[in-house]
Amino acid sequence: MHLVVHADQRQFSVRDSGSRLDGSGWTALAVESHRIGAEPGGLAIATARSDLVESSVTLAPAPPALIVEAEHVVEADLPVPSGKLVISGPADYPSQEKFFAVLPGRYRVRVSYVPAGPPPVDWNDHEFGAHYRYVVELWPSSSESGVEVLRQGAAVWDG
Repeated sequence: MHLVVHADQRQFSVRDSGSRLDGSGWTALAVESHRIGAEPGGLAIATARSDLVESSVTLAPAPPALIVEAEHVVEADLPVPSGKLVISGPADYPSQEKFFAVLPGRYRVRVSYVPAGPPPVDWNDHEFGAHYRYVVELWPSSSESGVEVLRQGAAVWDG
């Protein structure tokens, strides 16, 4: 599923529909290295811009191959007991949230930061930061794992 998300406050989230994120996943390590804030009910994904950003969400049967062009790649667990994922920006109203149906269970989520041009919609050309496509891939997982950076991007990458 291809999406354009309003990443207000330089982030958007992927979470179980029965959960809300409270910001507790944004530890110093998450900000400086992971670029995702992992919480029990979802993931906050840091973006290079506080703007409209392109993303995609794909369900796979097993871990997919790494995207060669991705500058940064990170994985984390995501429990989805409701079977309904919500993708939204922090300032989105419920009517602006996007939904993605999956079987209830635990998933491993990979977020890849792929350099891209501006999204094909109006965007804030006064906002600083590079354009990326935030590729979210998830697959069923039976065992619990922590956050793992598979490819570390540049230390200074946003705005």
